[in-house]
Amino acid sequence: MTAVALFNWGNVHISRARKRLFLSEDTSKESVLQQVKEAHSWAREEYVKAGKRYEGALKFKPDFYEGLLALGQQQFEQAKLSWYYAIGSEVDLDSWPSTEVLELFNHAEDNMEKGTEMWEEIEGQRIMNLSKPNKERDLLKKMGLDGFFKDVSNEEASEQASNMRSQINLLWGTMLYERSVVEFKLGLLVWKDCLMTSVEKLEQAGASPTDLAVMIKNHIANETNQEGLGFKIDGIVQAWNEMYDDKRWIKGVPSFRLEPLFRRRVPKLHDTLEHL
Repeated sequence: MTAVALFNWGNVHISRARKRLFLSEDTSKESVLQQVKEAHSWAREEYVKAGKRYEGALKFKPDFYEGLLALGQQQFEQAKLSWYYAIGSEVDLDSWPSTEVLELFNHAEDNMEKGTEMWEEIEGQRIMNLSKPNKERDLLKKMGLDGFFKDVSNEEASEQASNMRSQINLLWGTMLYERSVVEFKLGLLVWKDCLMTSVEKLEQAGASPTDLAVMIKNHIANETNQEGLGFKIDGIVQAWNEMYDDKRWIKGVPSFRLEPLFRRRVPKLHDTLEHL
């Protein structure tokens, strides 16, 4: 229970970090820049707090795969916030200290990988147990109490696992795509490998060949004007989520606790930084 409480607490901080940005009626550039600076500091603190809550949850429950996936998402969003703020502030990328952002991306990917492996193992065991006799459940049925639980068929369990796997790959692929943009802007040659791995993850998530082609074509490396942040994958991801949400959540995923993570929306501050 303690791990779940800390996990939910972390989600509150993530939500706060995504939503906070109230620009006053004074829309002068100086005023906007000051408000954005304050909002950036505030959001960064919220992301740090969220990370501590998720880490705390994992100390109580080391096999808490939801905590690992959420921690990976938090680290990704924090890295993205720092990057958008740097670009919005028009810093000199040649001298800008990028180590922190790249380390956040590294930690995010590590936690995504660990969380996914942990979930795959737990999910495999869950599906295996569905085919085994359950004495407690048989007894409840004999007592006429079978209405208190719902039988899940192997087919339903497999579909739920497929939905979960798709969502994880979508999140992971988005993370890698954003990282490839950062690496390209920083002049790191590994951006190509990162982009190709991103495409593989998004393909596994169910992205169509058309969407993948659009993403590759519009990657900042292929743009004539390479100023700013480049193509926004968030728009496509949000469209996918809205298109498949009804079907996905009717069928369900094995973990309801991850629904807020999978239903993520683009943080308001990111959009503002893009248009500074």
